[in-house]
Amino acid sequence: MKNIVILISGGGSNMAAMVRAAQQQDWPGRYGIRIAAVVSNKADAKGLALAREQGIATQVLDHKASPSREAFDAALAQVIDAYQPALVVLAGFMRILTPGFVQHFAGRIVNIHPSLLPAFTGLHTHQRALEAGCKFAGCTVHEVTAQLDVGPILDQAVVPVLPDDSADTLAARVLTQEHVIYPRAVLAFLRR
Repeated sequence: MKNIVILISGGGSNMAAMVRAAQQQDWPGRYGIRIAAVVSNKADAKGLALAREQGIATQVLDHKASPSREAFDAALAQVIDAYQPALVVLAGFMRILTPGFVQHFAGRIVNIHPSLLPAFTGLHTHQRALEAGCKFAGCTVHEVTAQLDVGPILDQAVVPVLPDDSADTLAARVLTQEHVIYPRAVLAFLRR
């Protein structure tokens, strides 16, 4: 069985979309792939309750309790390694990971970013797309590398930018596409 460990910091809507896809498409039975655990750096992350309701193991590792970013990432890697993951999925995990962590999981860690990479790496992507006058926006699933938001692209989805869009309305439309492409990209990645 190929195990997936999903990292979240908040509501976990991408995690929930992945759980739904795994159930609807019977990933364990058809492909030998299962979501083994959901880990959060925040005890109040709403996605943890959803994962527990689905019978998925959950763990919390508070980054504020660690003396350094490196110490937190080392502890996080130990928590993840206990599940022997074939893939680590960042799903709204709002931490920039250290090079050591990324190296430890090299070739088996993916992220989703709310822009059409390589455009608008980092934060505030929707507002930046509007300010730049973009006609299209979207989202990208990519492999994680030590450099932020520049790993190999696995999948993308495009949404139009509408004349009356705000950053919030654009973000909402992009998020619906994230829920489509992230499970698809994860399944394709693990089946290659």
